[in-house]
Amino acid sequence: MIQDNLTAKQKDYAVFLPAISGFYATFIGKQRDPVNGPYVDPARMPAGIPDMEMMNWLNSSKSLFPYKWSLYSGGHANLDLNKQDWSEDMIRNREPGTVMLGDSGGFQIAKGLWEGDWKANSGCPKAQKKREAVLKWLDGIADYGMILDIPTWVIHDKKASAACQITTLQEAVDATKFNNDYFMKHRKGKKNGGAKFLNVLQGANHADADRWYETMKHYCDPNVYPDTHFDGWSMGGQNMCDVHLVLRRLVALRHDNLLQEGVHDWMHFLGTSKLEWAVLLTDIQRAVRKYVNPSFTISFDCASPFLATANGQVYHHIDLPHNDKWCYRMSPIVDDKKYATDTRQFGPGVIADGLINHFDESPISQQLTMKDVCIYKPGDLNKIGKEGKTSWDSFSYALLMGHNVWMHLEAVQRANREYDNGSWPAMMWNQNGDHAKFKDIVDAIFATADRAEAEAIIEHYDRYWMDIVGTRGFKGKKAKNAHSQFNALFEVEDANSVIVEDQTEFDQSKLDDLENAN
Repeated sequence: MIQDNLTAKQKDYAVFLPAISGFYATFIGKQRDPVNGPYVDPARMPAGIPDMEMMNWLNSSKSLFPYKWSLYSGGHANLDLNKQDWSEDMIRNREPGTVMLGDSGGFQIAKGLWEGDWKANSGCPKAQKKREAVLKWLDGIADYGMILDIPTWVIHDKKASAACQITTLQEAVDATKFNNDYFMKHRKGKKNGGAKFLNVLQGANHADADRWYETMKHYCDPNVYPDTHFDGWSMGGQNMCDVHLVLRRLVALRHDNLLQEGVHDWMHFLGTSKLEWAVLLTDIQRAVRKYVNPSFTISFDCASPFLATANGQVYHHIDLPHNDKWCYRMSPIVDDKKYATDTRQFGPGVIADGLINHFDESPISQQLTMKDVCIYKPGDLNKIGKEGKTSWDSFSYALLMGHNVWMHLEAVQRANREYDNGSWPAMMWNQNGDHAKFKDIVDAIFATADRAEAEAIIEHYDRYWMDIVGTRGFKGKKAKNAHSQFNALFEVEDANSVIVEDQTEFDQSKLDDLENAN
């Protein structure tokens, strides 16, 4: 087996974290079950992928593409670590040396999936039970965990507000402070093998984000909490999609002494899938490492590879034209029962049949035939005893999810390599101003130790920030008073190009339906 070692290729880039789907993890974990396994019949496994661990990027020795970083959310996890759950084994028994960021599941609160009155001091038993379970789970499985925040977008969504009983910004702030205090008091502690925790910054516009920061920043201050302070930052709401606000916040953190080496070494950007931001965040990480904290790491995540597959979309091309829009292209490629006996290799097959005109092979797709994906032939019954319209079974989705994960990781790393070789996406230089490159502007911001000078540089490029498309499709200053469109998951570029703009969390029910029906 020839591995594509993506861990070794990572270099000093901002770190992309695949937001692992529980649907996908189930295939890895349940295949290990010594009593009820294997989960997938060995006869169903592709000839080139006889071992399910070849699809587990957290397994450095067996994976087709080892990669040591990932995110997993408590929102769709089994939080009870005292009970064996093979569907979670990919995460619970991951290889030593891998890095897992645990998301606390605030999205589940906002969507009403974790029922209860989440207002501060509500005394709601349901909320408290979940609060306790999430903290124990994060301490048990994560290297870094996010505190249990209440996303501020809930106050603009009547259904969400009714579900969690949070109706105002102040209630969201107070509820998050209540959770912070609970986590700080009851965390296991780094010295005892517990997780490090990221202080989540929310806010739907600049003013709300500033208010949130001023309220929450002391939770990371070792002078205020010498032994229990939080250990880094997670950027949510407007903080993770507006580069103007991002740079302002980082300058504030620096001068509030909250980017200390060995104390605040990690910053995560939630739900970030736009490819240009892979190099934008690398530029920021490099500047902070150069002038402020040599150990500083930026990570970002999305669930796009899994969401795309659930919607029948397969990544097929990484498109990086110089001084233009960068993207990963995906489309519905093949789902036809006529291929159920077709032994041609998958990639060449879809091109030969005119289903797509360009297909970037992954280490997984190279091992697949057409019939490995299109498993059902006319007349075949699925697991619920019916003849469905699709030729895919649930494992077809898992195989293509693995392909999509590699494609997304490869896109991020390839984008950084191309950027370092002198190519760039259009939004990374100031075309309508002084033609300065983003990386030079960011370097200048952090090169000065004078806060006022750094802030003046940021404001000087105020119009340029408006040209940088945020991770939710917004542009800088135009979004200062706009509420994030959290329900818009897909931005369709053209018939063969879909760029997923998603959240860290997503509705697991669609994937559950796939597993139950196919």
